[in-house]
Amino acid sequence: MTDTPNTQPADDVVIVENELPPNSHELDEPLPRGKDSITLITLRKPKSGELRGLSLQDVLNLDYNSLEALLPRISSPTLTKQDVANLDPADLTGLGTIVVGFFVAKEKKAEAYLPA
Repeated sequence: MTDTPNTQPADDVVIVENELPPNSHELDEPLPRGKDSITLITLRKPKSGELRGLSLQDVLNLDYNSLEALLPRISSPTLTKQDVANLDPADLTGLGTIVVGFFVAKEKKAEAYLPA
């Protein structure tokens, strides 16, 4: 008798099709980049040094100048200031919302049912 791995998900596992990677935002308006375009941006939680020169209050208020400085430091693919300037306002707000989530403690996210 050969053992074959169980390829069926357990009954309590929910598979979500087309789920975005954590801390990612799919752009409503893709950004041109050479012959290609950027359609998905992933942000990583900034280290304290990457916040240098920025007011945390301005970052949390989604101040454009603060986001213009911070997003290139924490985005993949790396955005330029010009890329940030060319973002659709809805996309800028979506990315800013992810940034704000980085400043919420894990226990508070659990209480508010926010994504980790």
